[in-house]
Amino acid sequence: MARFGVILPAAGSSTRMTGFQKKKPFLDLKGRPIWVRTAEHFLSRNDVCQTILAVAPDDLDWFRETYRPNLAFMDIQIVAGGATRADSVRNAMQQLRSDAEYIAVHDAARPLLATRWIDEIFTAAEKYKAAIPGLRISSTVKRVTADGRISETVDRTGLVQAQTPQVFERRVLEKAWSICRNPAAATDEASMVEASGHPVQVIDGWPMNIKITTAEDFRLAELFVGALPRPASLGGLHPFGDELFR
Repeated sequence: MARFGVILPAAGSSTRMTGFQKKKPFLDLKGRPIWVRTAEHFLSRNDVCQTILAVAPDDLDWFRETYRPNLAFMDIQIVAGGATRADSVRNAMQQLRSDAEYIAVHDAARPLLATRWIDEIFTAAEKYKAAIPGLRISSTVKRVTADGRISETVDRTGLVQAQTPQVFERRVLEKAWSICRNPAAATDEASMVEASGHPVQVIDGWPMNIKITTAEDFRLAELFVGALPRPASLGGLHPFGDELFR
């Protein structure tokens, strides 16, 4: 069985999440913190050997105190994040165990996953050494100017909206990092691997796997959370889990 190390970046500033008192990974979604919902998808897997959550340095003490009860029951490692997503991922990569053969990077603010979806992307990573989920774009795409006027209609053929988890053979991602001249400019790990010359496979993503970035996203997640496909045997996973599984 391949072994996966999972990195969950949660150190962003959440500047687009207006009207809330906490940063988006720490908001309660239907009674449970978003980051907890996200992490649980990986903590219960036999093929995941390590799960790392990157938290902003200024939030570390608050985080450990606030979530002390959760952390007591969760086999998760907390590391200090950085000024950018790339910095946070790099800090977490430096803490990876030696037996992690693959690295999965998943946004901590994407809590809406299902076991079979993770199975799909992990299997693709083993086959292709680099794989991400992507949603095919079905709507007409327009390029607009700074003042909001349409400058052209873009051919959407072959376009996808990248999602996470983005999963890579460890040596593939480490090589991409070692030769990347400007990691801070990379909006995701796949772009660094692409630049290194290694092909990245895209599998069909999942519409409910949204990244909670705005208040509207949060309200949508509240609707989706009860509709996720879940195995009926997961009840009682740990004391902070949902009571009902379908």
